[in-house]
Amino acid sequence: MENILNVLTPTNLLFILKGLWLTLEISFISIILSTILGTILAVMRNGKNKFFQLLASVYIEFVRNVPNLLWIFTIFLVFQVKSTPAGIISFTVFTSAALAEIIRGGLNAIDDGQTEAGLSQGFTQVQILWYIILPQAVRKMLPSIISQFVTVIKDTSLLYSVIALQELFGSAQILMGRYFEAEQVFTLYLLVAAIYFVINFAISTFSRRLSRRWAQAAE
Repeated sequence: MENILNVLTPTNLLFILKGLWLTLEISFISIILSTILGTILAVMRNGKNKFFQLLASVYIEFVRNVPNLLWIFTIFLVFQVKSTPAGIISFTVFTSAALAEIIRGGLNAIDDGQTEAGLSQGFTQVQILWYIILPQAVRKMLPSIISQFVTVIKDTSLLYSVIALQELFGSAQILMGRYFEAEQVFTLYLLVAAIYFVINFAISTFSRRLSRRWAQAAE
């Protein structure tokens, strides 16, 4: 018990919390940027302009089929971007490609009659997309989008091993170097696992409840 208490000191917990804050910061910024870029890519790939279709298709297929680990290395080492911005950029690049396909699937799930109805009322294509198509599509693709967000939060644990960024898992790894007893190392791993679980479970639960509420409202 004493060995465990030696690990869970205020100083260590504060160090873990700083790592957690960095994890949430990188995840939040990456998710916002990925959603914006992913939406643009989805609209481009669904559009009628052949050049934009090709451009979006090449980006999505190439990025999705290259491991995110490689993007982290590339942004950090090749372009020599500092650690935190490199993490944000690499996750934005990778996640935007995945979200683009999710969003495109959601857009394609909306009946063409919605567009025709909008045109008959004098809406432009942009207005139809913004006011009619996207609100309905979001309800259909929300669970998949939330799942991708959870993946981003978990995958930030790659950043310490690649670019020594002291996010949540990285902070725990640094602390583990100070302890040698199995129960102490296990305590740190358990603490980090519990933090990841609480955050991601809360997000997933919120997503499920919101989906059910929207489904009931649509009935």
